[in-house]
Order: sequence, then C-alpha cells, then structure tokens
Amino acid sequence: MKPILAFLFLLGSFSVSFSQHEDAKSLYAKAKDYLKKGDLENANMYLKNALKIEPYSLDILKDLAYINFLAEDYKGSASICLDLIQRPDADEQVYQILGNDYKATNQYKECAKVYKTGLAKFPESGPLYNEFGELLAMDKNLQGAIEQWEKGIKMDPNYSLNYFNATNYYARYNNLVKELMYGEVFVNLESFTTRTADVKALLLEAYKKLYASPDILALSDKTEFTTALLEIMNKSKNLTVNGINADIITAIKTRFIIDWFISGYQQKFPFHLFDHQRFLMKEGLFEAYNQWIFGAAANPAAYEIWLNTHDKQAAGYKYYQQNKIYKIPANQFYF
Repeated sequence: MKPILAFLFLLGSFSVSFSQHEDAKSLYAKAKDYLKKGDLENANMYLKNALKIEPYSLDILKDLAYINFLAEDYKGSASICLDLIQRPDADEQVYQILGNDYKATNQYKECAKVYKTGLAKFPESGPLYNEFGELLAMDKNLQGAIEQWEKGIKMDPNYSLNYFNATNYYARYNNLVKELMYGEVFVNLESFTTRTADVKALLLEAYKKLYASPDILALSDKTEFTTALLEIMNKSKNLTVNGINADIITAIKTRFIIDWFISGYQQKFPFHLFDHQRFLMKEGLFEAYNQWIFGAAANPAAYEIWLNTHDKQAAGYKYYQQNKIYKIPANQFYF
C-alpha cells in the first residue's frame, strides 16, 4: 500500500515574526509557489535562503525535509527529522515525514518506532494512526493495521483516510455493517476524489450482499449498536425482492432513519451520519444524496439522466454539499 502523506505543503503555518523578517516571509512564499508547480529545485533553494535568516524555524526545516522526501533523498530528509523530533515543538507532521522516509527505504522496524513515539506524544493524531496502519499492512500485518485504523477513527473522527482504509479492509473480509458505516462516513468527509468513487462502488455492493444474505441478523458482531442496526435494516428486506438500485436504497434508508429515531436509538447511540441523513430528509435532499452515492455507482448514464430530470433537487444538494462542513462529534464510536 502506497504511503499517503496527510499534507501537501504547509500553506499557512510559517511562524516567524514577519515584522522583523519580511525577507524570510517572501522567500518562504516563493518556495511554496515553486513547490506547487513541482519545481523542487527552486523550492529547495528558496527554503535554504530563508533558513539563513531563520535557522531554527521548525516550518522551514520541516518543509526542507518534505522536499527531500519528494526528491527521494530519504537519508537527507530523515537526517533533518531526526534532529527535529528532539525538539519540544516538533509536531505530528515531523513524525509523518520521518516515518515515510523509513517506509520508502523498507526500514519497517524503525518506522514503527517513529509512529509509536509520535502517537505517545499525539494520541489523537488520525494521520499517524493511518500511517501506522498502512505500514503494518505493507508488512502483511493486516490485523494490526485495522486496529490502528479503528483507533484513528475513534480518536480523530474527522480524519478521512482511516475510514477509507477500514472500509477497504472490511470489504475484503465481508464485514458488511462496518463497511457500510465507515464507507458512508468517508464519502461525506471526502466527497470529490477518486477514492470517493471507489468507496461508492463498495457501498453499492455491500447493500447487495447484505440483502442477499439469508439471515441478516446473523451478520451481527453481537455488539448492541450493530445488533440494533441490523434489526432495523432487516425490516426492509421485502423492499429488495426485485433487486437493489439507488431508488430501493433510498427507500431502505428512509425507513431505517424513521425507525431508528422512533425507537429512541439516536438517544442511546448518537451518530452523526444518521443526524445528517435525517436533516437531508427534512430538507428534501435525501433522494439527491443517495443518487449521488448509489446512482453514480450503479449506472453513471442513468445518473446523468436523473440529474437532468431532477435539476432543482440536484442543485440543492450540490449547494448544500459545497457549503456545509461534515463534522463528526467526539465519542460516537460504538464498534
């Protein structure tokens, strides 16, 4: 699994006193511009010049390490990071860069030590849990990997990549409940990437598999939350006798949300995804939301027709999606 850095560049974190060091600020800004263009050589040059003015700047040093990583100078990048992690102001990104230097050179044991040290210092860092999980997956320790991704979901619920990796893991091992829950949270957190399209396809197949099961309740992992989910989902099995498509899934989920709230489960298990769905139902956007997920995955051509014939609904959901931040409260982890 290819390592994923949870950042591209530190666009706004330069912390020197600009009133005293305008030249450093200007050099740093030029370095950022060159990096955006993929010109690592010039970005590196301007950062080094800025470092002459601010020789102890964490941000400049960190970005130099990142540029070295991109240039595949893993030894040079690691050397900078090894110095930085000795500093009390070292942040989680330093551990990310150093970990990816070790990943790139197959130094898995050293990399694991870096992530463990980083997580001891930043126990709520979703990116570090994700990176650690990916490292363990690269080392064929998938059980260890999912444990890290689950911890990342619990400790940092708004970081998307732990959901992405967990969704793919549970799709592989046919845990349909977690695949559905984590996958749908993911597409709300990260709505416009190629990963989103991949997860939409997984969600569609998961619904097909779940309702093809002869005994939906047998899919429970015996936790109270999962059992409650499946008991309500089982009530909609009669809706699927002619197959699964976006319209059927919309009907299933509409019935589910109504029953979930009537049953009082939302008070016992507050879950932002279901609050979100209920809000969309009230606003008349729920069909557009489900078409965006399942219609696009099932039949892109049919989805385009739906968009053209439901332009007001589609535009309403698009506006909402682009202007509302999907933010998950803490302490909603029930698995």
